[in-house]
This record gives sequence, structure tokens and C-alpha cells, in this order.
Amino acid sequence: MIEVKNVTKKYGNVVAVDNISFKINEGEIIGLLGPNGAGKSTTMNMITGYIEPTSGEIIVGGLNIEKKPKKAKRKIGYMPEGVPLYTDLTVKEFVTYMAEIKKVERKQRKEKVEKIIEQTGLKEVEKKLIKKLSRGYKQRVSMAGALVGEPEILILDEPTVGLDPKQITEIRNLIKELGKKHTIILSSHILSEVSQICDRVIIINKGKIIAIDTPETLENKVNKTNSIYVTVEDPENKMETIKDKIKEIKNIKKVNENEDKTKQYIIEAEGKQDLRKALFTELAKENITIFEMKKPDATLEDAFMQLIEGGDK
Repeated sequence: MIEVKNVTKKYGNVVAVDNISFKINEGEIIGLLGPNGAGKSTTMNMITGYIEPTSGEIIVGGLNIEKKPKKAKRKIGYMPEGVPLYTDLTVKEFVTYMAEIKKVERKQRKEKVEKIIEQTGLKEVEKKLIKKLSRGYKQRVSMAGALVGEPEILILDEPTVGLDPKQITEIRNLIKELGKKHTIILSSHILSEVSQICDRVIIINKGKIIAIDTPETLENKVNKTNSIYVTVEDPENKMETIKDKIKEIKNIKKVNENEDKTKQYIIEAEGKQDLRKALFTELAKENITIFEMKKPDATLEDAFMQLIEGGDK
């Protein structure tokens, strides 16, 4: 569906994007991640044909975006960051205007506009001026503009920025629904959102791609050590001696002491040994009460930070 081949973008002596390559399959929802200035927006602008790469090529739906720009761009709906809208128009006027400039056939225009307004949940505000809408509704109007012309590909740059939790959930659900019929590239700083929505993520830093994988795989790579968190009641401080009783324990470290006098430890095991059964047995023998035992939860944010920091080093 989308193929980026050895693409570089330079602004004078500054390399914004440095020889990147990736493929996006039809029907995928892809998260494009990276710190500010990493090259995300430049990459999206090159895919849309808004700016040209210095070298390399971009194929959209089998078409080279530079050689056949009009046909390739018809396949793309773009929602830029910052919600640039004509705020003196009503919602319906704006979506109709977008249908006109995207050359939707006049006979079908009214029906198509109505369908998009319904699809994006804008029916109840279609007659309101855009400038009087909440930020959440403005995001929906921007997304409606991107959907005009029935593009196969949607590129969404920070679609939930500035929204409250309820609005974020609504836009997230809308993106999931759109993902059933469109290939989507999503740029977001909310990594929990990307983890929930996206099939794969592309992480870019300093113009280079440093990872392409599923959120789950990246999260699992963070937990390279075999560790477990244990919260106990241990007034006699016997936990330190447990290491001598279970030979598979590599290290025990107290990480927190709570107001209810319970203590949390992280226990690291040698190899892939599951310590839970042995811990239950030995802690019971020492009259140490277990309140909680759990594996560390790795997040996409953990993986992102580890990869970015590793790249900086």
C-alpha cells in the first residue's frame, strides 16, 4: 500500500530524514513515533506529496508520489496537526467545500457529505459555525475533511492533542472504526493510545528509523531480566535472608515501604526460573505475609524511552 525506499530529506546542511525505508500493508494502522524534531512530520509530509524528498522514492498504492502526484494524492486523506479549519463556515459548509475542491461528483456530493458527517459524529452540530465548537468537535471536523473523497489511506498527525479524556476516547474509537476500511498512519505523543490502536509502530529518532515492530513485541523486549515484585509484611526484616534459601535468586532489592508498614521488593532470578512457587513456600515458613506478587508491567513508553536513550548513546 505504501512503500518508502531509501528516502532522505535535507534542508541545506541539515538532514531531517536520513535514508529511511519501510512498508505499510493495506488495512494496517501504523503508529509513527519519535521525540520532537525526530523527522515524523517531515516523513508524513513527504508521503502526502506536500514536500519532495531529496533522494529516494515513495510509492503510494502502486504510484510514485513524484511522478504521478495527482493520482497518488487522491488515495490519501490528511489530517494535519493544529486543526487548520475555515472557522467562519458551518460544519456542513466546510465538509461540502472540501468535497468541491477534491472534485467529488456533483450528483453524489450531497449524499457523500451527509455520510461523512454521520460517520464522524457531527450530525448534531452540522449547522454550527466551526469557531463555536469544542476542541473535540473541531478534531472531528478536521477528520471529516480528511475522509472526503473516500481515500484509501488516512494520515493523522496528533489527532487527540489538547483533548480531554472523554474526547480522546471518542476520537480513539473513531480511529479504530476507520481502521476497518482504511490504511492509517497515526502520529501521537500519547503512547498508551498508540499501543491500544496500532498494529505496528515505527520509531524514528534524529531522522533515522530505530525500530519497526508490534507494540507487544517492543514492550516484551524491555523486560530482559526475569524479575518479580513482591509486597510483604515483614516486621522482623527476614526478606534479606530469603536469597540464601532459594538458590535461583540473583538479587533482592527493597523498592518501597508503604504507610501500612508493608514493604515492596523486586526479586531477580537467574535464567528463566519462575520463582513464585518457591517464594510462596519459603515466605510461609518464615511467617512473612504476602500481600501482592506480580511481574513488572512493561509499556510502550518504557520501550520508546529505552530505544531513544540507546540511540542517543
